[in-house]
Amino acid sequence: MYDDSAAAYALKNTKVLYLPERRIDSFGDTSYNFIILTEPLDAVGHCRVRTGKVEATRPRILRPAGMYDVEMEGFSTEARQFMEWMRSQGAAIQALVKYGFTIARTAVQEEYLHENICEVRDRVVRDAESSGDCLRVVLTGIDDAWELSLLCFMIEMIQQSHEINIFDFKRRGLL
Repeated sequence: MYDDSAAAYALKNTKVLYLPERRIDSFGDTSYNFIILTEPLDAVGHCRVRTGKVEATRPRILRPAGMYDVEMEGFSTEARQFMEWMRSQGAAIQALVKYGFTIARTAVQEEYLHENICEVRDRVVRDAESSGDCLRVVLTGIDDAWELSLLCFMIEMIQQSHEINIFDFKRRGLL
């Protein structure tokens, strides 16, 4: 049984500090450079910084109706269960399911800092703003559920991109 109270807690405590300028591409793959800041539960005044890439890709082959699903690569079993839980809770993830997205996460680099998360947060957001990287995202989340924060961000980006993607598909006569 999936612990929905832990998932709800992770959702409530996920914050997007710096949103990328680019949305999910209609006809290609989109790869975001993520930074997730968390505070270890057993070490107040310390911060864990995780960096990596997360990618949303369109299916490589067309699937028959009813065969749509979200594929996840590089995520834990807990993250997969979270996605199922979101679906069971009636979350608006139809765009994910309808087009059969694959969400992939690359290897994550982790750094443990002996600094307060607020100080690290301010510095990382300033760096993101000055980087010129239109695909960078900065999040805060719960240390032991950081992947759920990453999935929340991806769901939000896909939902924000949905209208533009539908327009592009219609313009090309694909819908």
